[in-house]
Amino acid sequence: MNSADLPDARWRKSSHSNNEGACVEVAFLDSGRVGVRDSKDHGAGPALVFAPSEWSAFVRAVTAGEFRR
Repeated sequence: MNSADLPDARWRKSSHSNNEGACVEVAFLDSGRVGVRDSKDHGAGPALVFAPSEWSAFVRAVTAGEFRR
């Protein structure tokens, strides 16, 4: 999906983002879904959209440290 297809989304940048443009933005959509996009695309690039259960599973995995290098 293109992030432009989500005109009512309120995108938020992570508080852990840096000033080098390597940022991820998240939008909690009215449908309960969650959108994720790259801020470098200035709202014109792709967005991934997750079901609430998928987003919850991702957050649990991050919190548990499953993605540490």
